[in-house]
Amino acid sequence: MPNVKMPVQGSLFGDEVGFLPEDKPPSLTSQPDHIGPTAVTYAPFRDILTRATGFMDAYDYTLNPYSGCSFGCTYCYAAFFSRDITKQESWGYWVTVKENAVALLKKRKPGSLDGKRIYISSVTDPYQPVEKHLELTRQLLKVMAEHHKPKLVVQTRSPTVVRDINLYRKIEESGGRVQINMTVTTDDESIRSTFEPFCPSNPVRLEAIGEIQAAGLDTCITMTPVLLVNDKHQFTENLVATGVKDFIAQPFHFRRGRFLAGTREQALDLMAEKLGCGRKDFVHEYEKRYREFFLHLKKELQDRGLPELGEGKEGFRPPF
Repeated sequence: MPNVKMPVQGSLFGDEVGFLPEDKPPSLTSQPDHIGPTAVTYAPFRDILTRATGFMDAYDYTLNPYSGCSFGCTYCYAAFFSRDITKQESWGYWVTVKENAVALLKKRKPGSLDGKRIYISSVTDPYQPVEKHLELTRQLLKVMAEHHKPKLVVQTRSPTVVRDINLYRKIEESGGRVQINMTVTTDDESIRSTFEPFCPSNPVRLEAIGEIQAAGLDTCITMTPVLLVNDKHQFTENLVATGVKDFIAQPFHFRRGRFLAGTREQALDLMAEKLGCGRKDFVHEYEKRYREFFLHLKKELQDRGLPELGEGKEGFRPPF
């Protein structure tokens, strides 16, 4: 029997983190070994759909085309699911492409995913920079559009998602459902660039989700986490101006050890400076500011006849 490295089910979201080396993946159109500062590797995995558990247990499956994420958000919980300390500390600088993902999805019997609630993605971003080169997420969507009628919730912080509007429409026209979630975290770009150094700016994300909303697809803005809001009135206006009707928010968490190496002190010092307080008081000040913003946005949405502002796990429950 060959020496097979089996996947380990250890994620809060139930994501697989291992692979089967003997699988023979289909060739990709190109295989860059770096995207900017991020090293890109390729490996066959055992499956592309994982039974959803934990925070995502209301879904049937999670789907992660990649392992790792070159957006490298300093607070990302996904980094800590790697058992490799080096990978945790170099989060944002490595991505593994699940090179047999399309073949795995094609093995599914046509129609077997009809009505299944699938969350894309729970521990990576399906539209991180490598997606522009490989179009792996796009290939997976093509398979779904041709053979299944799933209920998809797609989570990203990249404007590249706009590229696939036509495929999302096709999935809906065939009887499936789609909602696109865009993560937006702050109205302060200096905060964004410290916590999310390789991510697109928040204004660009708002523009992209507005375009998707205008295209007639269901949308949601997920402020998860809210890093810091300087002007809650203007930020609220910017959010509502996208035309998006559904919003989710949750506070930033400060548990020690859940930051990537070398980022915690710099990031939190900047937060304290912006809040105008010392480090010993800043958690309290942040939580106070978050609650003020949350209640303000909640009231504004109510006054405009929009759905209630979601928070935490309940906010992420499947929309259909």
